[in-house]
Amino acid sequence: MKNSRTRIPVGIIGATGTVGRQFLKLLSNHPWFQISCVAASARSEGKLLGKVYKERFNETLDDDIAGLKLFNAVEDITQISGLATLVFSAITLSKDEIKKLEEDYAKAGIAVISNNSAHRWTDDIPMIIPEVNPHHCSLIDIQRENRGWTSGLIAVKSNCSIQSYVPVLEAWKKFIPEKVMVATYQAVSGAGKTLSDWPEMQDNVNPLIGGEEEKSELEPLKIWGDIIGRGIRSAELPTISTTCVRVPVSDGHMAVTHVSFASKPSKEELIEALLKFRNPLRDLELPSAPSPFLIYFNEEDRPQTALDRMAGNGMAITVGRIREDSVLDYKFVALSHNTLRGAAGGGVLLAELLHKKGYF
Repeated sequence: MKNSRTRIPVGIIGATGTVGRQFLKLLSNHPWFQISCVAASARSEGKLLGKVYKERFNETLDDDIAGLKLFNAVEDITQISGLATLVFSAITLSKDEIKKLEEDYAKAGIAVISNNSAHRWTDDIPMIIPEVNPHHCSLIDIQRENRGWTSGLIAVKSNCSIQSYVPVLEAWKKFIPEKVMVATYQAVSGAGKTLSDWPEMQDNVNPLIGGEEEKSELEPLKIWGDIIGRGIRSAELPTISTTCVRVPVSDGHMAVTHVSFASKPSKEELIEALLKFRNPLRDLELPSAPSPFLIYFNEEDRPQTALDRMAGNGMAITVGRIREDSVLDYKFVALSHNTLRGAAGGGVLLAELLHKKGYF
């Protein structure tokens, strides 16, 4: 690993969007990473980042990043490769365009940490929740061998909707979860919106988030899968059924989850497993890793979105209301911050993990 006192130059691809904005905040004073370049679509090319943020968000940026000129994310890869070892990808394009773009960056020798879904099902690209499947980082060695890359790589974070319940089920894996039914109540920021600029969501619940349920049912199985040959074979269990709805909340995704186990534990055993969860990141001293990762509430009315979404600086998972279920074995409520843990923060934590493991 490089000396963490020498900050790694990084770029943000899609720096003017909702997730790009979070990346900018998280990386501005990061102890390991230093923002060296920013990029967006062609319409922002050549503009000063500080001016764009003042016009779009009415925000004043620090001088060291306000003066950065925005590159064209698609056309300026050569210039960016001379400035950044690593880029965080949060650009809005079609899936095929994103696939090609991220591969082009990796071919240019840049490590790509993607917030996008385009490569989540590419065989040799790991999709990682750092506290759940950090061992999937080793797939990068296969990826580089497959593609002839040396310093380049692509690693992706999972969908924000699964961040609340998958870590809880990971803590309970010794009881072998078999069937899972989840309803997620997802904030408007998950669609890149705010309550003020989405009047249709005022006093409203939208029962459809396009494509979200398939992601929520299938992505956990890749995360729990095994590296077989040149890729990952998804786990067969648990069987997951989800319903994902949009609610009039600014930030925070809540999951109400029902689960049955091959070996039904007691409620006390479930709570103990959460409290004693052995975090695989515990000794790595990653700057963005929360401690504790899983927070259990005894109070019957917690977690609550407004009260608990910022637990662990928005990177912890809060859990409560564990009780027996009349259909499956147990049910519980869990909460995560969707633009921090579920998006930019999860990407930064993944980058920290890969750095600690020596991948760039």
